[in-house]
Amino acid sequence: MIRKATILIVALALMAVAAVPACSPSGSGGGDADGGAVKAEYNWRMGYPDVMTTRNESLEAFTHLVYGYSGGKIKVDYMGYGVLGSNSEIFNAVQAGDLEMSCHAPYVDLVPGGMMNWMPWTVSNYRQAAVAYEPEKGIIFKVMDDAWAEVGFKQLFNTPQGAYGIANNIRPLKTPADFDGWKFRVSGSLGFVRTMGNMASGYAFQMETLPWADLYTALETGVVDGYWTIWNSLAQERHFEVVKYFTVLNFGWDTNNAVMNLKLWNSLPADLQEAIKKASKQADSEAYESQQRAILESIDFVIANGLEVYWPTDEERAAFRAAANMPVIWEELCDPWLDAKYPGQNMSKQMQDELDRIIAETPAAI
Repeated sequence: MIRKATILIVALALMAVAAVPACSPSGSGGGDADGGAVKAEYNWRMGYPDVMTTRNESLEAFTHLVYGYSGGKIKVDYMGYGVLGSNSEIFNAVQAGDLEMSCHAPYVDLVPGGMMNWMPWTVSNYRQAAVAYEPEKGIIFKVMDDAWAEVGFKQLFNTPQGAYGIANNIRPLKTPADFDGWKFRVSGSLGFVRTMGNMASGYAFQMETLPWADLYTALETGVVDGYWTIWNSLAQERHFEVVKYFTVLNFGWDTNNAVMNLKLWNSLPADLQEAIKKASKQADSEAYESQQRAILESIDFVIANGLEVYWPTDEERAAFRAAANMPVIWEELCDPWLDAKYPGQNMSKQMQDELDRIIAETPAAI
């Protein structure tokens, strides 16, 4: 709560500064005719499709920071929790210029390079993610910024939710053999789909593509037995009510990308671009801290409410990673896009080497 209160105070202070009319000689205009707050030059909206509480709070805080850092020139109305439609509907609106800002899961049917956002068995904790996804600097951020630009967006910052584990209603997951007999929900994240297929290879394991919004009912009614998930979804979306077991596999990383229309971004003067970058950097930092606090609360909450949690050993995690056969998945999914985007640069090796360095220098944590 301390960090959230701090960023709110900062945002409110910036907004207060933005509301002070500029000083001007007697007889000349300063601010509005009535001497009130400076009128915004840009009135935008920002959409987000899901109901994840902490992520929505982080995105809304970002809109206040934009207003403050821009000196009141950019006012962004936050419209989260799905009020503007689904992930693809909001994406299409921003791409067309009908909506200015949004936050997305970059599925490859929308962003062809989107698999680079969250290749499994790379980043697995917040310390690693803070380096790999650092706005304008991190290796994943820079590559995803190019991927978003291909489809007409400018990436601003990231809103993480943490590492993915596996929840199910069949049995505690301790070895790949425990996948036998499962019906498993997957999304359009091809890297995750290929990873699950490899880890469960040789067993009766059926994958079903379902929207995230349909998961609660699908688990409750037995349409699927398991899925990859995160602590905050188990708690905040109350998935703990419809699953029995959760294995803290930490095999992938969840982060959505806050973005805006690229043509609009390019049309802005340099000072307003810099204001948005400052707001993005601060919002990114706040999102990491607030999510980590929320995760600690979620862990205690779901365990207290009866979810059976299994924490695998390093050796047990290594068995799943070996079964995943990630070099083949990188070669199949990542290399074609990376080679076309960065010809002659061997970007796949550059990325994997940099991610290996980050992992080696930032040991396990939440």
